[in-house]
Amino acid sequence: MSEYPIVVVGAGPVGLAAAAQLLERGLEPLVLERGGRAGAAVAEWNHVRLFSSWSELVDPAAGRLLAPTGWMRPDTSGYPTGREWAESYLQPLADVLGKRVRFGAEVVGVARRGRDRVVDSGREAEPFSVHVRSVDGGEERIFARAVIDASGTWVGVNPLGGEGLPGIGEAAAADRITYRVPDLADAATRARYAGRHIVVAGSGHSALTALVALSGLAEQDRATRISWVLRRGGIGNTFGGGDADQLPARGALGMRARAAVESGLISVVTGFRTETVERDAAGRLTLVSAAGQRLEDVDEVVTLTGFRPQLEWLSEIRLELDPTLQAPVRLAPLVNPNVHSCGTVYPHGAKELAHPEQDFYLAGMKSYGRAPTFLAQTGYEQVRSIAAELAGDHEAAARVELILAETGVCGGAGLFDEQDSGAGGCCGSAAEPEVLTLSAPPTRGN
Repeated sequence: MSEYPIVVVGAGPVGLAAAAQLLERGLEPLVLERGGRAGAAVAEWNHVRLFSSWSELVDPAAGRLLAPTGWMRPDTSGYPTGREWAESYLQPLADVLGKRVRFGAEVVGVARRGRDRVVDSGREAEPFSVHVRSVDGGEERIFARAVIDASGTWVGVNPLGGEGLPGIGEAAAADRITYRVPDLADAATRARYAGRHIVVAGSGHSALTALVALSGLAEQDRATRISWVLRRGGIGNTFGGGDADQLPARGALGMRARAAVESGLISVVTGFRTETVERDAAGRLTLVSAAGQRLEDVDEVVTLTGFRPQLEWLSEIRLELDPTLQAPVRLAPLVNPNVHSCGTVYPHGAKELAHPEQDFYLAGMKSYGRAPTFLAQTGYEQVRSIAAELAGDHEAAARVELILAETGVCGGAGLFDEQDSGAGGCCGSAAEPEVLTLSAPPTRGN
């Protein structure tokens, strides 16, 4: 099947890194991206400043591919915004890959040629059949010798409802609920939140970023009220490791969020799992918890409770997923958020990411399933190992070539009651231009 390319789903940071790693190994990648540009998901959080520095955001093989083109490597000590990451790195990388990256190509299904998931006979002798829909509605099949799904989890947001399902009335209140970190540099967005009662739901880095940004708005407009809703029974170690965090910007984010809470700008509501969203005649919301608590006179809700993988279009692929996290079964114990933070997850590769379907891999944020706090470096190590495995270099695939920074927060049971929505291709930070704050959201390329 060597005549077929290796299809990579998603032209985000990990998908493009996979293509660079494959190309360096003499393998032919084909990246399929449903958006119109590299890092299409990143473009939806352009205002977010990552808390990983440039030194941690450029894949080694991608850097080597870019070097002969005259590409200027950004200052390694700097912390880019999503916009800067996309414009200074992702788009140039896609440009170098050229026709190996196809935009406006949405993968809607993957199977083995001539086989559904039930058929054993001759299965591994057949290439993958990747079904693609273009922006004009046209459909085609592309055959592939292997598939790396690096499509991320960006569109698979978790709901406000505390059961993993939308709360009763949540859909009807959609015009008052956002599932993204607001960009308060945008005048219209700022006007939407200024002088209002805003609920922020979530305990991860994205929630902390939103709290820091909104507290700045509250300082300028004292009519702005902020309620922070946590499902857990107390704040605990939500603010992170502070000075002990080896990613300084991430530690600084937690300290700034703590300061905003201690200033009195933010009211904290703990042990609140939203069950119902009520709406009055004036359009204001009341959140009702499973225990009957009521949070009233709410104008806007910022829901940052995490992400989940979209698996529907992989229904004909034989995946082996952990029933709790929806991550590959060998990886799940390593990323269990009740035990690990992103700095305590052991680097891993092809072995942990393999499935019963030979030569099919989930990589990047999608590989973590519902587990939070994913680092770009982790994704780069994953695809380095996968590329080596597909090239037949099993020794290199098994070798660990990454040391992660400690977070300063090591888990015990119950560390996370909910997903950390800051799980991006970077553990980045959303922020005001001069300030390093939050963790960047998970990227979905396809």
